[in-house]
Amino acid sequence: MRGDASLPTGLVTFIVGDGEQRIEHVSKSLLCVRSEYYGKMFGIGMKERDAAEITVPKTDLASFTAFIDYLCTDQLDLGEGEGEQARRALVLRELAQMYQVPRLEMLCAQALEESVGPASAVPLLEAAHTTGDGRLLAQCRRYVADHAAEVRASGGVEQLRDLGLAKGLLGDALDQVAELKGTVAARDTELEKVRAEVAERA
Repeated sequence: MRGDASLPTGLVTFIVGDGEQRIEHVSKSLLCVRSEYYGKMFGIGMKERDAAEITVPKTDLASFTAFIDYLCTDQLDLGEGEGEQARRALVLRELAQMYQVPRLEMLCAQALEESVGPASAVPLLEAAHTTGDGRLLAQCRRYVADHAAEVRASGGVEQLRDLGLAKGLLGDALDQVAELKGTVAARDTELEKVRAEVAERA
């Protein structure tokens, strides 16, 4: 921020969500250097350049606070608990995409991949399908196939709302059964060969 006369001065307050809750006194110049979106909003003469308040609809206070805190401190706070961390990472990734913060988007994608577990696999699967995240989608499908009992015990199956995804998971399960049958058949064949060789030697 030092030495750049084009950066705006002053502070801005964000009015967040339907409840119009406030995040007050955020440096405009810091926002500009941390986010390309805000750099354009406050830095090139748009009407918001001199605004004291900016309305942010369609998000929640906790997630947007975590987003602003990341811009100010470079620290990512995903909250506590497997389900909450996955939900927060999804929302923050959308905010990172919207406000053009590539590093935050990358950190959220990494956190999502690390948070796949029995309780989160199905919600993350649906979110990955909705957002077109092929890598996360494949990871979640594989996790559900490999840990079906744990996912079912966690209530993950009951959370599934998309019929297309349900068909895909069923197809994965059938493929895995066929693969297991093939493995068993191959082992039976090898066992018969060993028995035949033993019989010949005897």
